[in-house]
Amino acid sequence: MSETTATATTGATIELENLTKRYPGNPQPAVDNVSMEIGAGETVVFVGPSGCGKSTTLKMINRLIEPTGGRIRIGGEDVTDIDPVKLRRKIGYAIQSSGLFPHLTVAQNIALVPRMTGWSKARTRDRVEEMLDLVGLDPGEFRHRYPRQLSGGQQQRVGVARALAADPPVLLMDEPFGAVDPITRDHLQDELIRLQHELHKTIVFVTHDFDEAIKLGDRIAVLRERSHIAQFDTPEAILTNPADDFVSGFVGAGAALKRLNLTRVRDVGITDYPTVTVDDPLQHIFDRLRASGSNEILLLDRRGRPYKWLRRGDLMRAKGSLARAGTPVHDTVTRDATLRDALEAVLTDNAGRVAVTGRRGAYEGVVDMETLMNSVHEMLEADRLDALAHQHDLEEARAERTRAEQEGRGGEPAP
Repeated sequence: MSETTATATTGATIELENLTKRYPGNPQPAVDNVSMEIGAGETVVFVGPSGCGKSTTLKMINRLIEPTGGRIRIGGEDVTDIDPVKLRRKIGYAIQSSGLFPHLTVAQNIALVPRMTGWSKARTRDRVEEMLDLVGLDPGEFRHRYPRQLSGGQQQRVGVARALAADPPVLLMDEPFGAVDPITRDHLQDELIRLQHELHKTIVFVTHDFDEAIKLGDRIAVLRERSHIAQFDTPEAILTNPADDFVSGFVGAGAALKRLNLTRVRDVGITDYPTVTVDDPLQHIFDRLRASGSNEILLLDRRGRPYKWLRRGDLMRAKGSLARAGTPVHDTVTRDATLRDALEAVLTDNAGRVAVTGRRGAYEGVVDMETLMNSVHEMLEADRLDALAHQHDLEEARAERTRAEQEGRGGEPAP
């Protein structure tokens, strides 16, 4: 860990008090009297239907939209009346499609806020390298590229790096992963979870995707029209005890299966697997496979990333070259991926296992179908026992009410 990271700013509390936004000509406020406390270092996700005011509420925190009424406190300081430009420099902000300036390089995009706040050139340059490394992009490879030379997922990583560059205590994220494909989105979500483990920022995240909210949030605020809070609680509490029919509609069917988004790959057994690299001689690969007792081996590229699955028959047909041998690794998961992500990857691959990767995609192990299914069975059994306990509590409460009614009638049976 670098010196900069070791002394990094951690999260600050956010307090919203009667926050309101009215637009001229509209009889109803867009956001109506919202009060909420968000703990330092907490990830809170706003989820709700389109037009409910969740993005408006988010943008009032950094005053991209000025509140009509109410107060905002960050770290105990009332920021409602301070200079909004200075406020925004203290709050990271990441949006959908990254919002990078196309005429600036990756390094120049990331350096924007540090330079505005008076950082020296040397400190800014070091920070750019640190941020690229933090989001899993090689500084030497990406520093001088322009946004148009990046994939959608890479652009979003740079957008997050830019939002974190000046080391703000608060990070606001407005549907930042909504414009990328599902696989890239899963990996970006995993990357955000990993970053939060390291940085402990206060993150407020807006999404319309309840599964994304479950995966990312320490707490979820389910919002109705005008940002009225229907329920503000942990993902577990909302899944198992939704406050009303509106919240139940967001949870949807299969609440038990949605709990797969609450358990991470790091919480289940990750096993080692025989590996070789593309630079290893063919004979060494044969010997390694034979010694492993397995029928398959994982080929890593020169950066230690999963590249191909090689079976014995593939090696027999290789004829001195691995160029056309084996099956390319199409999908991987990180330790912060959910069991749902891992199950989807395993089922898509049809081979009963998926490689687990760390920073910059480096191989860390394998998780297999048997391990995942055992975890699912344990979870479903726990749900079954919880349901039985809940039913028992209801019956006890019903019996207690009956006894109370009988005593009130002088011991006569209740009609």
